[in-house]
Formats: sequence, C-alpha cells, structure tokens
Amino acid sequence: MTPLLNDLRYRLRALFRRDTMDREMDAEFRFHLDKEVEKHVRAGVPPDEARRLARASFGTFEGTRDETRDARGLMWLEQMVHDVRYSLRGLAARPMFTGGVVLTLALGIGANATMFGIMDRMLFRAPPFLRDHGTVHRLYNHYMLNGESRIERNLAFPVYLDFLRTSEATEAVAAFQTRELPVGEGEDTREMSVTVASASYFSLFDARPALGRFFDASDDSVPAGQDVVVLGHGYWQSRFGGRTDVIGQRLRVGRTPATIIGVAPEGFVGLSDQGVPAVYLPITAFAFSMRGPAYPRGYGWSWLELAVRRKPDVSIAALEADLTASYIASFRRAAAIAPNVGTLETVRPRVTVGPVQLARGPQAGRDSRVVTWIAGVAFIVLLIACANVANLQLSRAISRQREVAVRLALGVSRGRLVRQLLTESLCLAILGGTTGLLVARWGSVGLRSFFFNAEESLSVVTDVRTLVFAGVATTLVALLTGLVPALQAGSGDLAAALKSGAREGNYRRSRTRTALLVLQATLSVALLVGAGLFVRSLRNVRDFRMGYDTERLLFATVNFRGVRLSDEEQSGLASRLLSAAREVPGVEKLTLAASVPFWSNEGRGLWVPGVDSVQTRGRFILQAGSTDYFATTGTRILRGRAFGESDPEGGAHVIVVSEGMAQAIWPGEDALGKCVRISEPTAPCATVIGVAEEVRIRLLVDDREHAYYVPAWQLGEPIYPQVLVRISGDRAAVAEALRRRLQRELPGASYATVVPMNSLTDPQQRSWRFGATMFVAFGALALVLAAIGLYSLIAYDVAQRTRELGVRMALGASVPDVMGLVVRGGLRLVTVGLVLGAGLALWGSKWMEDLMFRQSPRDPMVFGMVTILLFAVALIATAGPAYRAARVDPNVALRSD
Repeated sequence: MTPLLNDLRYRLRALFRRDTMDREMDAEFRFHLDKEVEKHVRAGVPPDEARRLARASFGTFEGTRDETRDARGLMWLEQMVHDVRYSLRGLAARPMFTGGVVLTLALGIGANATMFGIMDRMLFRAPPFLRDHGTVHRLYNHYMLNGESRIERNLAFPVYLDFLRTSEATEAVAAFQTRELPVGEGEDTREMSVTVASASYFSLFDARPALGRFFDASDDSVPAGQDVVVLGHGYWQSRFGGRTDVIGQRLRVGRTPATIIGVAPEGFVGLSDQGVPAVYLPITAFAFSMRGPAYPRGYGWSWLELAVRRKPDVSIAALEADLTASYIASFRRAAAIAPNVGTLETVRPRVTVGPVQLARGPQAGRDSRVVTWIAGVAFIVLLIACANVANLQLSRAISRQREVAVRLALGVSRGRLVRQLLTESLCLAILGGTTGLLVARWGSVGLRSFFFNAEESLSVVTDVRTLVFAGVATTLVALLTGLVPALQAGSGDLAAALKSGAREGNYRRSRTRTALLVLQATLSVALLVGAGLFVRSLRNVRDFRMGYDTERLLFATVNFRGVRLSDEEQSGLASRLLSAAREVPGVEKLTLAASVPFWSNEGRGLWVPGVDSVQTRGRFILQAGSTDYFATTGTRILRGRAFGESDPEGGAHVIVVSEGMAQAIWPGEDALGKCVRISEPTAPCATVIGVAEEVRIRLLVDDREHAYYVPAWQLGEPIYPQVLVRISGDRAAVAEALRRRLQRELPGASYATVVPMNSLTDPQQRSWRFGATMFVAFGALALVLAAIGLYSLIAYDVAQRTRELGVRMALGASVPDVMGLVVRGGLRLVTVGLVLGAGLALWGSKWMEDLMFRQSPRDPMVFGMVTILLFAVALIATAGPAYRAARVDPNVALRSD
C-alpha cells in the first residue's frame, strides 16, 4: 500500500508542482553530466571532448526531460494543455471566424437544451420527492358507453374505498384532485390551485414537512375528517412571509375554515398537473363540505384521481388484473344501489395503469406530441448548425494546408496533428455550449408560459440533467464538426501541399463541403414546410368560428363558499345579478347560462319519436339561458327562430338544435317542427323552433359533439348563477366594474369571478400556437444558417477561382457572364436541396396530419412559398460573391500567386 501511495503522491506533485520538479530534474541532470565530464578529464581527455563524450552518453536534456515526463504518465495532460492554449490563441487571432462559429453552435445547442428541459419535465422526470417512481402508477378506468369505448381517470370516492379494502397487489392507494378553490377571506380571497388528497397521498413521497406535519389517517377519517390544511412552500413564503408562527392559525379554503398544521418542503408539487398547489386539504373534509355525509356512498360522483404503489414482487399485468377485479366488485355494489348504471356485459369495466407523467399515459394530449416534434426540429437545427460549422472548418483546413504540411515535414505525427485539430473543435464547441446554456436560459423563460405554471422552476443552468445533456451534445458537436476537417487536413500529398500556390493548384470544389451545403438546404426546406403548415393551422384556428363571439363575451360566476340558498333564494339572486349587471357601463346584453363552453357542461337523456338510441348518434350538450341568450352569445340562427319573449314561462316547450345535431338525428329531413323529449321519455314534447350554427363546447376537433338550447324556465329548476355578458369598450375595465357590482349582491362569504370568454377558449389553441412559434423560429434560424453556408461556400469558391475568372474575363467574358456563372452554381446546389427537402417533407407529412387543424400537410401553396423563399435567399447569398467575382482585374488575377 505504501508504494502505491508514494507513487500517487509523486504523480500529484508532478501535476501541481511541475515547474519545481523540472528545476530539480534540471539540477540533477547537470550534476550527473558534470560528474561524467570530470571522470573523462581525470582519464586525460581534453575538457571540450570530455563534455562532448558526456553529452553523447547522457543524450540531450530535452529528450531526457520528455522521457521523465512520460514516466510520470502525465505527458498526455501536458500535451492537452498545450493544445488548448494553442487553439485558444489561434481562435483569438480570428475573432470573426470564432464569433460566427460560437454563435452558430450556441443557437443549435441552446435550442436543444431548452427543448430537452421541456421534454424531460413533461415525459421523463418523476415529480420531486416521489419514492421508487417506477412502482407508482396512475389509474385509468375503461368502459363502454352507447357502444363507444371510453377512458377516464376520474373515479368516485366509494370506488377508492373499495380499492383500499379489496386490492391485494398494492402497497398504497392514494386519492387526490387538484382544482381551483378560493383561499383566504374578504379582499384577500384568491382562487388558487388546491390539492385535496387522502392521507396516504404523502406516503408516496420521501418528503418531510418544512414546518409542522402532514395530515394523517386521523385527520382524513370518514365521513367528516378534520378541518386542517398544509400550506405549499411558495404560498407560505408569499402570503405569510415564511413565518414559523403560522402553525395553529386559521385559513379558509373553499367552504372550510381550516387550521394550519404544516408546510410542505420547497419544490414539493405532489402529482399535480394543474400548477403548484397553494395548499393541501384532507379529501374527507373537502367532500363533506361539498356533499354532506352521503358522499361515501355516492358512486355517481366521479371526481377523484387515483395513484397506487404496487408491491415489489407484482408485475404491471398482475396489478391491472387485481385492480380490475376490485373495480368489477365495486361496479356490482354501485349497480345494486343504482340499477341504471348498466350491466357488466354492456359496460365492461376494467382498469389499466400508466406512468405518473400524464404526457406518457393513454390520455396524452396534443401538447406532448407537438413538443416531441419540436424537439426533433431542434435536433435538425443542430445538425444544420453542425454542417455549417463543419463547412467553415473545412474551408479553414484547406487554407491551412501549407501550415499543416510544414508541421508534418518537421516531424509532427498525423495522429498528433489530428488530436490538436480536434482540440480546437472541442474548444469551439465548449464556447458554443456555454453560450448555448445562456440562450437556453433565456428561451426557457419564454417557453415556460406555454406548458408550466409560473411558479414552477425551469432553470437550465442549475438543472443537472440538462447540464449533462448539454455536455453530451457539446462533445458530439465537437466530433461532428471537427473530425472530417481534421482527418482531411492530416491527409493528402505532403510535397504538393508544400509547393502549392495559386499558379500551381487547379481549382476543385470539395465534395464534402458541397454535400454539407445540400444537407443544410434539404433540412431547411423540411423545417420551412413544417413552419408554413403550422402557421396556416394557427391561422385556421384563429379564423375558426367557435359559434359565439369570444372577443366580446365575459363570463361571470358565483362561488357560494358554503352559503346555502333555497331554490327560491337562488332564483331571486339570479334575477338580482342580472339587474345589477345591466347597470354596469359597457354591458350590452346578458343571459343566464346553464352550461358554459370549456367550463361547465351538462348532458341529459334525449328521446325522439321514431328514432332509436339517440345517444349513439353523438354527444349532445344542454345549453339553457334567458330570453337574450342568442343575442348575447352571438350564435347565429340558420333556420327558424330563437326562443325569446314570445316563449313565456309556462308556455309550450321549445328547443333550438345545432345544425350538426339536426343532421345526426334527422338526416335528410327538416328538423323544424320535430319533437324532442328531454330528461325523461315521458317529459313534455319540446318542439324544434330553430336550427343554430355549430358551436365548440369542449374540444375544437370533436365533430360528434353538438349543442341544443332551451329556455331556462323549461328546466323546472333554478340555474346556478352563471352569467354571460356581451360588452363594448375596454374588456378588463368592464370585467372589474362588473365583478365589483355583482359582489355587492352576494350573501355571506360568497364572491364573484368575472373572466373574458377567450381566457377559456385560448388554451385550446396552445399546441398550434406553440408549434407555429417554434417551427417559424427554428425554420428561420435554419434558413439563415443555410444562407450563411451557401455564402461561405460560394465566396470561398470565388476566392479559389480568382485566376480562372481572370482568364475568362481576359478572353472576353462579360460581367453578366461571370456573375451568372457564380449565381447558377449556387442555385444548382439549392435546387438539389429543394427537391430532396420537399421529398423529405412529403414523406414526413403522414405523421404530421393529426397535428394540423383543417390543413392538408401537402398544401401546394406552402411548398410553393418555401420554394420562392429559398430561391430568394439563395440569390441574396450568392449576390455578394458574384459581384466580387465580376470585379476581378484580369491583370492582377493572372499575376497572382
């Protein structure tokens, strides 16, 4: 062990005290050399000859020193340090070249680091503090409804209890839901993300409270639980200033005045996909405040998400079989209470499990697919950047052929030379990667708003996984951009390179550089086509009529926070709210609304004489309102009329159906005058008096979803106070004035919320907006890089062909002839890239089709615009070199060497 430690000590000393050891070695060498000289002098040899013989015996000092350093095993490190210093000096001497390469690589690496951070957060990274995340799964329930297969992740509380009692393959079953609830009292009340969860929820995590404790089984007991609350760390800091005396204080959450018992640790978000929770509430306390003591038996209230931890020796297939058996037993209990739920043969309930990341589960939305595509686009941009830098490196390697030849002639090995050139590429890549992290940090700030809550951290500079990814990407970039130029510089005819000159060498375009340029053009075309398709999709989304005027609508609703009203009191409140809203300046029309698109929807059974199984013909959503409903929403009546003052309360029942509903139920017939029974087959017949335009209620792309409209009084029950308001003037100002006016009419702790209608519909456009933004940004970047690559290639070719162009002009070639020669050369390369890129875009269009909105992925207009744009950029990129070529002086060119 001692020799090993001594050797390690020696090598560390040689590494960190090299100068001292070199001086000691120099002194020792001279000592032994002087002793050898003295020995020869004593033998009668003259001093000069004695010194010559001694040196011949010992060799040169430099050789001895190199051998000694080799013996230390650190020569490779010294050579690497030397190569780095030499590379940095060479790069500093060419600031324009270095700056262009670093900026190019920074954009490519930064774009990829940003997209990796988003993909990692959405698809791969487990939530913070989750213990053994490979054994934790979300539950999805599958069933048949009206012959259609459905999948949901919401289950009723009694089903959760049944899983707890009967499942044998799980270590823990946790129920939770994150929703917006009012937190606080009075003017401090704000709607915030609140996670209501079972006590077992916290057992899924290795998290300790920053203060106090989490709620446990005694706090989460059926039916009422305890009115306690755990604060989220961010809310604790922002609302309470991080004070430690918050334990024991009271905080009203929803309807529940609760006692604060703890604070979650920093970074804890649970399994929420709806922002960072402000507080955590026991699920039993919340359910009791909402539904009273009957909720543990309410199989019809499906509102909870479930997560389970499977036992270590249980496979996923066995877990799904066990949970399905428990679910079937639970279904039988529900059927015994409410026979109308169906039979096992018709419903066919079963359970599957998925990862905790929703974006990887069976209900993954369009966002995750768009993010995956954009990540691929970012990688293509990096390839284009690498091709561009490799092209620049090749140009520089060709211009350094004589320098390289001299170094080879002086004895430098080709392997040593290649290593030095690769070190230079690595230095450039590291500079580009470091700058790219700054680009990624800036980019992540803008992109976070697309997919993450503002409170969630998305820092790339402090995230280890993103830093590792950036490091790997930087290394690969160094190899991709430096290997071919380094190998090409280290090969070739040494003698020809030493005597080469402008007169000696014949011009020959590098096939590698040409191939790299064609690759850039090809990939740029594919990206630009994708950008064009997404832009047109986004335009289609924005131009798409939702069936109501979102820009001029406000949506006002009331949260009662536990205030209980009778039916008469609720009807009176609704009337007072309508009257109060009419007093607000800027309000033009208003109506009560039983359903609000993208917020709350209601479906009821429909029966139509002569039509069997109406529910199998589509999904029909009830819309009910007061007399000004259609005038307020702006929904157009295509045929017949709307209900209004001519349909008084207590009169004949009427209904307005959407055009899609009319075609689905009465294909080829006129819907006007038809009879529809609502809720019960014995209900009064509602006569179709009008056909309205189609509206979007829950999804933009669901063509099986249709609306029907009835007067509010026809429901036979009071409408929950939800008001749609048509306004003029400044939307924000009217919304705030309306909220303040409505608030004065509300009883107790109730409060009003007023939001623009487009705040409900805009999230539906997010994937197209993100896709268009990123495709355009990356497509533009790719186009610029391709233009730079084309410019550099043509400019270098012109410089290499100076003598040839001078000869052409001396023999009578005109300026247009020379310019045309240069421009045609560039356009030929672009044409090849255009053809290949168009083919690549057509090939990939089959995977993009479901990401488009009413847009063909083979739109000839998009391809035509990309062609025009690429040729225009090519003309601009070749114009400069062509102009310089036309200005070549034949006399100077013919005399040049």
